[in-house]
Amino acid sequence: MRIFLQQPPLAGENPKFVKLSLEQDLFGGWFLDREAGLMGGRSTRKREVFTEAGLAIAAFESARDQQLKRGFRVMFAEGAEAPRQ
Repeated sequence: MRIFLQQPPLAGENPKFVKLSLEQDLFGGWFLDREAGLMGGRSTRKREVFTEAGLAIAAFESARDQQLKRGFRVMFAEGAEAPRQ
């Protein structure tokens, strides 16, 4: 699953973005990849590893919900079960 969120830009500033990606590795584990920053600028990246799909999906949905509460909007969502907006 992948989701791209963006915050409406303030006057004269680049918009902020968050990318969340949830993928299964070759050994049956799951990893949640988070990237956040300014469009066209610096960004930070964090990766979390999970052994169970349920925990990984819950972490993905929690990260998404936190960003929605901060005013980010879903620009793109993809996956077998695309997250609700």
